Amino acid sequence: MNSQNAFNHLSFRTRVICKTDAVLDLPEELRKLQSQRPILLCSTRMAQTALFEKVRGLLANVHWKQVIDIPAHSSVETVDSIVLLAQAHQADAFICLGGGSVCDSAKAAALVLAEGAPLAQHASRFTPPSTVVTPDFVRGKLPIVSIPMTASGAEVTPSLGIRTLQGNKLLFWDAALASRVILIDPQANLEMPAAVMLATGMNGLAHCIEGLYSQARSPITDALALSGLRAFDHAMRAVAKDPKDANARRALLVAAHLSGMVLASARSCLHHAICHVLGATFGIGHGDANAVILPHALRFNAPAVQPALNAMAHNLGLNADASNAEEKIIQWLTELQSATQVPTRLRDLGVDPQRLGAVAHHVLHERGLAYNPRAVSSADEIENLLHAAW
Repeated sequence: MNSQNAFNHLSFRTRVICKTDAVLDLPEELRKLQSQRPILLCSTRMAQTALFEKVRGLLANVHWKQVIDIPAHSSVETVDSIVLLAQAHQADAFICLGGGSVCDSAKAAALVLAEGAPLAQHASRFTPPSTVVTPDFVRGKLPIVSIPMTASGAEVTPSLGIRTLQGNKLLFWDAALASRVILIDPQANLEMPAAVMLATGMNGLAHCIEGLYSQARSPITDALALSGLRAFDHAMRAVAKDPKDANARRALLVAAHLSGMVLASARSCLHHAICHVLGATFGIGHGDANAVILPHALRFNAPAVQPALNAMAHNLGLNADASNAEEKIIQWLTELQSATQVPTRLRDLGVDPQRLGAVAHHVLHERGLAYNPRAVSSADEIENLLHAAW
């Protein structure tokens, strides 16, 4: 930003209901949205849970269809199939049961239904080093009701990413795509393995950290990010200690919501740019990629973000000053990785080190670089970061 006193902040028309058995409010929320023909989306794994059957039972009084094979990172082909079903069904809403891939699929389908096919024409364009062009959308979108089952915060944001057959990730942004209703149900979340919640928690944590030094940050996102940072620190440790503690799950889901609010306005930087390419190239989980890359991206940006480092260290209660804030925060982050047993090396995720050079070159064309506080001068810098993470 050109002036410390000037900023842009975006808020969205989202209602959040957080309580035990929040999913039971689904019929009433659909009624308020005047939805009679929703489409339920989830992954194959989620479709095998008792929660999925519970949600199906709650739809007895509406005419609904389902898509229960949403893949990780989703795909253009998946979105196209959802669009065809929605058109044939005359759908009037989407229900998302799951995490980021499910939410992104619903957002992408809603975008195509309103703005037209093909999906790719609506993607944001990035021209290095710092120009992002996002299409201006004015048409209304079908409402999305989300039941988040990961800690990614994707249900909060108006952004999304969809993988192409060529292994690229198309990125989109439309304010009308943020979920209209979010049902945070800590008891229902116990259906999700703790390992998934903790890995995706690293994604949400990265939203907060990047939000504190993004070129699009504001005093509002700073406050949200600092609150989310503390919340993740406590909640992730609590879930790791007792995976069946519904209160710990609630705290982690609330932290994730805060992180989504940060991302929705402050956007993401180099860290997420790298994770997007790793996911699209190797198919690894977005949470796993975040867990590995976060300390390395933070160390890369550290020379340019001393005020953010100081704020993080103070917020976390670390005994640090300007001379050692970076090392203290990296130490805290490494200890959090250990406490939660999330992945810490790309090699453990099956990433081929011979392909890291190509990944680095691809990252140079990711829009996250436009908001990064430290300029990336070459693919070599990114490749060195990747090899350190391998």
